Amino acid sequence: MQELHDAPLAPLTTFRLGGPAARLLTATTDAEVIAAVREADASGTPLLVIGGGSNLVIGDKGFDGTALRIATKGFELSGTSLELAAGEVWTDAVARTVEAGLAGIECLAGIPGSAGATPIQNVGAYGQEVSSTITEVVAYDRRTRETVTIPNTECAFSYRHSRFKAEPDRFVVLRVRFELEEANGLSAPLKYPETARAMGVEQGDRVPLSAARETVLGLRAGKGMVLEPEDHDTWSAGSFFTNPILDPAAFQDFLGRVHDRLGPDVTPPAFPAEDGRTKTSAAWLIDRAGFTKGYGSGPARISTKHTLALTNRGAATTEDLLALAREVVAGVHAAFGVTLVNEPVTVGVSL
Repeated sequence: MQELHDAPLAPLTTFRLGGPAARLLTATTDAEVIAAVREADASGTPLLVIGGGSNLVIGDKGFDGTALRIATKGFELSGTSLELAAGEVWTDAVARTVEAGLAGIECLAGIPGSAGATPIQNVGAYGQEVSSTITEVVAYDRRTRETVTIPNTECAFSYRHSRFKAEPDRFVVLRVRFELEEANGLSAPLKYPETARAMGVEQGDRVPLSAARETVLGLRAGKGMVLEPEDHDTWSAGSFFTNPILDPAAFQDFLGRVHDRLGPDVTPPAFPAEDGRTKTSAAWLIDRAGFTKGYGSGPARISTKHTLALTNRGAATTEDLLALAREVVAGVHAAFGVTLVNEPVTVGVSL
C-alpha cells in the first residue's frame, strides 16, 4: 500500500482544489482498504475516504489525518449480474456494460468518479438512478468492525441520498452489485424528455444501447459535464446543488414569489416527488435569480455551459469557490425563498 506524507489532495479531485493530507494511503485491494480503516479507527486518526474525487470540496488547509484513496479494480459480469470493485472508474464500467449488450445504466454514461461512490449518492442522470439496478452493496462496517452485505431494501435510497450518506462515518463501500437487463441490444425505456427529444423518439421507447450512451455523452459534453483537462468548465463537481423538493406549503409560497418576480404567466419546472411534495429545478432557480452562465469575475465562476456547475477557472482556491456558492445560495433564497443544498461533500469547510 503506497504511503505519502504532506500529500497534495487537489490533483485527486475534479475541482483541483484543496490543501494537502497529513498522510495519504492508496489501497489496491479490499484487504488493504480494511486494514487502513482499522488502523485509523484504532488510533483515533481522522479518516477521509477518496474515490474518484468528483464529489469533494476540500478546504484550503487540507486534511489533518489519513486520506485513503481507494484504487481497487474488479469488473465481474455473470449473465446479467455485475459486480464492481469500489475503485473502478464508473464511466468505463458503463461503457463495458453497453458493449456487453446490457441495459440499466447506459444513461449514466460520462459521470466522473468511482463505482463505490454511486450508491452513497444514489447517482442519477437522464432518467436513471443506480438504486434501480443495485441489488446489494458490500461494505466495511466501522461500528461492528466487519464486512457486511447490505441488500437494496436496506440501503434507504432516495433522491441523491442513501443510508451510506446518512451515516458517513460508518460504512466504507468495497463492492457494488447490479442486476442489468438483456433487451436484445436495446436500452431501458427512456424516461428523460431531453434524451428522447435528442434521439427523435418518445418517452418510454427503447433505442440501441450504444446510441443511448452516445446521446447522453453528447448532452453532458454540451453542458461541460464530461471531464476534459483543458476545459475549465469541467473543473467542477458537476451539479453543485441538488434540485429542491418542496412540501405543498413551501411550493405555494415559491409559486407566489415566482409570479411576483417574473409575472403571473411564468410557470417554474415542477415534478411530482414523494409524500405529495414537488421537485423543482435548481438550474432554473439560479438562472432566474440572475446568476447566468459564466457569472462571476474571479477565479471561481459559474460554468459557461451550465448554471448548475461552479468551476475553478485555473487559479481558484476553495474559499473562492465557497464565496461564489454562498452568493448563489443567498441570491436564490432572496429571490424565491428556496434554500439550495450543496451536492458535493465538504471537508474542513461548509457553506
